[in-house]
Amino acid sequence: MASALIRLFGILLMVTALAVPLMRAPDRAVETLVARWAPPPSEFIDLQGQLVHYRDEGPRGDAVPLVLLHGTSASLHTWDGWVKALRGQRRVIRLDLPGFGLTGPYAGPYAGRAYTGANDARFVLDVLAALKVQRFAIGGNSLGGEVAWRVALQAPQRVDRLILVDSAGQALAPESVPWAWRLAALPVAGRLIEHLLPRPLVVSGLVDVYGDARRIDDALVDRYFELTLRAGNRHALGQRIEHLRHPEDAALIATLKLPTLILWGGRDRLIPPAIGQRFHRDIAGSTLQVFDALGHVPQEEDPVATVQPVKAFLGLAP
Repeated sequence: MASALIRLFGILLMVTALAVPLMRAPDRAVETLVARWAPPPSEFIDLQGQLVHYRDEGPRGDAVPLVLLHGTSASLHTWDGWVKALRGQRRVIRLDLPGFGLTGPYAGPYAGRAYTGANDARFVLDVLAALKVQRFAIGGNSLGGEVAWRVALQAPQRVDRLILVDSAGQALAPESVPWAWRLAALPVAGRLIEHLLPRPLVVSGLVDVYGDARRIDDALVDRYFELTLRAGNRHALGQRIEHLRHPEDAALIATLKLPTLILWGGRDRLIPPAIGQRFHRDIAGSTLQVFDALGHVPQEEDPVATVQPVKAFLGLAP
């Protein structure tokens, strides 16, 4: 019996030794990712040493542009469908938040900041100041939704209206959490994830957040996989996950006093629809629309359907 266990242990060690190099996914310098993921109209600005990847599209004469913020592990590309539908009538600005996409981790004067919604909101206001944007509407998905409502709290005189898409920021008990996030939160596994990233783990995460897994294709997996490899992003994710567990200032949501549209995926298992109802109750005068067949990223999963209430909310032609 003992000899059999020893042989089994030896086989497991051999399999692990063979598998680890196959799963090895080292950090990639941002320069190696730009050609594929930041073609025009992508631009970069340098905030005193902090690189920021953003896109600014639509009529420059729009006095109140729409700012769009993505969620955890995503990037500004999540809004491609919405922007295509909106940029003919409205100026739309979107950016990669710190620790994601091509912006990468906090650097320069921001180095050492905790990855919290409040700090991200201040960062977004700094970016908009650099772009000389004074008044704006703002929307966000998941983490981006939390950052959006925090921006509205920090600069209420500058925010015209608010769009929350499966927003974070309320206390919740998720029905399902992507495995990559779970591993990133563990001390040892989190360190391993910074060097190993099996592509199937990325696929599994997308299956968790999509309402219909048939909408997931290779191009989508490529985007999430490669942008996660941007130098510093995985380390930043581990730091951020801890803050996601313990949302702060949720009581302040009820103090928001501005036109608010709330969109939710009826199949969202990460931030269930009941949280959308809570936002709707907390924000006086808000409008809630649920898309029964969609998941946690409805703007990405079905941009054509989900942008329609946005157009109406912004007073645009269908």
